Amino acid sequence: MKIVVTADTHLPKKSRGLPEELRIDLLKSDLIIHAGDFQTIEIYQQLKDFGELIAVAGNVDHPDLKELLPQKMIIEKKGLKIGLVHGDGAGKTTEKRALETFQHDDVGVIIFGHSHIPFSRYQNGIFLFNPGSPTDKRKLPYFSHGILTIGDSWKIEHKFYV
Repeated sequence: MKIVVTADTHLPKKSRGLPEELRIDLLKSDLIIHAGDFQTIEIYQQLKDFGELIAVAGNVDHPDLKELLPQKMIIEKKGLKIGLVHGDGAGKTTEKRALETFQHDDVGVIIFGHSHIPFSRYQNGIFLFNPGSPTDKRKLPYFSHGILTIGDSWKIEHKFYV
């Protein structure tokens, strides 16, 4: 199972559209996970056109999206429990807020966004993953998204591009 992991697309504000590198992976994916900040419901619909989409709302999403999408969710794919949250809030780092969101839940992976900074690290026995942003790299030299592959085991990695 190939899952494209993305967040912080911020369209149409930050770009004219989804980058080709992301589109190619979306076409080959079995599932799309988006950790919030689509910005508009049109971008949410556009991503749904590529296939099954699981998503949470982000802090800059349109009110229609905030009504449609939860702030937090847990999914299970092939035995892997995945927590999904945007990660915005006051105080602490984004990854600490994401970890605290699921402190009473049984998850193996937490996917979050908000900071636009790619992040992948085990913390307290849970793998934390921020895909970065495919459209708003801020001061980073590259755009990014993630690929989660689940078979007999699982791996998640970043895909970087300019």
